[in-house]
Amino acid sequence: MKTTSLTGILAGLSATAIWGGMYVVSKAVMAVIPPFSLIFLRLALGMLTLALALLIRKRRKITARQFRDIFLAGLVGYGVSLGFQFVGTDLSTAANGALVTSATPAFVLLFAALILKEKITPRRLLALVVATLGVLAVIDPRAAQLSPQLFWGNLSLVAAALTWALYSVLVRRATRDVDVLTTSLIAFAGGLPVCLPLGIWEAAVVGYGPITPAVVAGVLFLGIISTALAMFLWNTAFARLEAGVAALTFFAQPVVGAALGAIFLGDKITPLFLAGGALIAVGLVIASRE
Repeated sequence: MKTTSLTGILAGLSATAIWGGMYVVSKAVMAVIPPFSLIFLRLALGMLTLALALLIRKRRKITARQFRDIFLAGLVGYGVSLGFQFVGTDLSTAANGALVTSATPAFVLLFAALILKEKITPRRLLALVVATLGVLAVIDPRAAQLSPQLFWGNLSLVAAALTWALYSVLVRRATRDVDVLTTSLIAFAGGLPVCLPLGIWEAAVVGYGPITPAVVAGVLFLGIISTALAMFLWNTAFARLEAGVAALTFFAQPVVGAALGAIFLGDKITPLFLAGGALIAVGLVIASRE
């Protein structure tokens, strides 16, 4: 395996591992701070963190067109997609969210073919099928619900998966000409036109709960680790790998989430879970060997 491929896979796996472990923190913080206000805080902290990182390295000039393209990609990813994700999670169920989210790599493969002209090869399709079977074993789709009452929530989750896949492919295109750190910073700014006005509305209508030191620590974790670091790693994966390969690292997220549930919540690790994790690993190996 090439060093570039290994670096990209490790970056993607690290990002999804962080996201797999952030849900407990997010749930606790959102009991105090409404969702779009929290997105704004995450993006603001992420921008500050990456801006400080940019100060200690040589700046690179970018064109107005490059800035526009990255900003619009961020609007799709951090404005539209995260918005759909919050709405879908609120109106549907966690099991449905996990199931629909598992379709994201397939959407990436499609968008990569349409936008980047990446070939959908038999090996890549095989890797996607094997890894998808693995994630389905981990999350158990039998827990999903398709009742009419959840229709709009499920539709929002599908929209979230589609738009996150589109964002990831657009980042792959942007990082061909602009470094990952700069791309990530501008993309964060792209989410502000959506989350800032909605966050202001939430503050006026919903309000905040008591801001304790634990809540502050949670916000810092979500902004610096789950946003600045994890998004930088995710973007690095798409800069180093073809989009169809990088997307498969997304499947590590439910595995990490289930493993943490076993460690901290006493959930059982079943043979099906272990088999699913193994299939995901096999899928990654198949894709990386191309």
